[in-house]
Amino acid sequence: MADVAAILRPKTAEALAAMVAEARKLEIIGGGTKRGVGRVIGAEAVLSTQALNRVIDYAPEELVLTAQAGVRLADLEALVAAQGQMLPFEPPHLTRLLGSRGRPTLGGVLAANLSGPRRIRAGAARDHFLGAEAVTGRGEIVKAGGRVVKNVTGYDLCKLLAGSWGTLAVLTEVSLKVLPAARAELTLLYFGLDDARAAQAMTQALNAPVDVSAAAHLPGATAARSPLKVAMAVTALRLEGFAASVAARADHLAAALQGFGRCDRLDAEHSRGFWVQVREVEAFSRDPRPLWRISVPPAAGWRVGEAIAGDALYDWGGGLVWLASDADPGQVRGAVRALGGHATLYRGEAPAFEPLDGALAALSARVKAAFDPRGLLNPGRMGMV
Repeated sequence: MADVAAILRPKTAEALAAMVAEARKLEIIGGGTKRGVGRVIGAEAVLSTQALNRVIDYAPEELVLTAQAGVRLADLEALVAAQGQMLPFEPPHLTRLLGSRGRPTLGGVLAANLSGPRRIRAGAARDHFLGAEAVTGRGEIVKAGGRVVKNVTGYDLCKLLAGSWGTLAVLTEVSLKVLPAARAELTLLYFGLDDARAAQAMTQALNAPVDVSAAAHLPGATAARSPLKVAMAVTALRLEGFAASVAARADHLAAALQGFGRCDRLDAEHSRGFWVQVREVEAFSRDPRPLWRISVPPAAGWRVGEAIAGDALYDWGGGLVWLASDADPGQVRGAVRALGGHATLYRGEAPAFEPLDGALAALSARVKAAFDPRGLLNPGRMGMV
């Protein structure tokens, strides 16, 4: 990482573009909370978007918000909550998990394409990314998409930037779709299921006509950790909406899953607290082992714990697995590939991102060359220098 004393904090997109045009290699950060995910190689300065921190336009009646990339995520969440709305993809902050003292920004969350437990119903962060202004590695300001839900011009460019981790362009302004917040929520808890049985329960629940908004499984060793501290495995299913609808759907789901054993219910307050713990992966916040974020087909999720030694937390009905493990990184990646997925190392010494090869590597190199031909933005972070 570059010397933190050399932090550039432009206040406009034009100023940021001028800094990029100077042709120095730059580490790009928002709040700096995810700097440890992937290594930036040879950066000569740090460029922060924190001074780009204005909400430009918020139209609650249109369900659209436009803000600069450096706006703090917590401030945006408070803003929309005051209007009875929410960021639908339930973005995680991960500050405790990653040992950060910073505060995540909107641009950082979108650059990493981070989504919380509601992803199984609402979609990923990129699915709510309507428009963007960004500065490429050429020092050019580009715009894509728009500020209304119907405008999809350039939408694929937004999707390309989401998940690029600042290696293609620096986000300066984004437009997002927001949604009304649920009036009520309730979580059903099942206890003592092994991973395979829990996967069956989550699959059945997600296929039932009850609109489950989150499904997670914490095996016994994970559930026993702070802050949950439960003596056996926990499988959780969340329902959201109007109170009467939530109650009726909970009864229907409990009846459909009665073969999976005892069922407890968490009221709205305790449900919210539980899903914050899942979203922030609190069970592994103090675990010194390398931590992997693994995406696999949900039906194969439980097999990750079977194939790789370690402790797991299964989110998205099994499609997202957080795994704390001392296993060899090559073994982890090989086992995950065999299951049809990919793995990102969020804490640890090995390269963070899955190495690309063949046609995919060639395509990635062409995209990088189009946006950042001199390799100025986050050099080396995703294996791109």
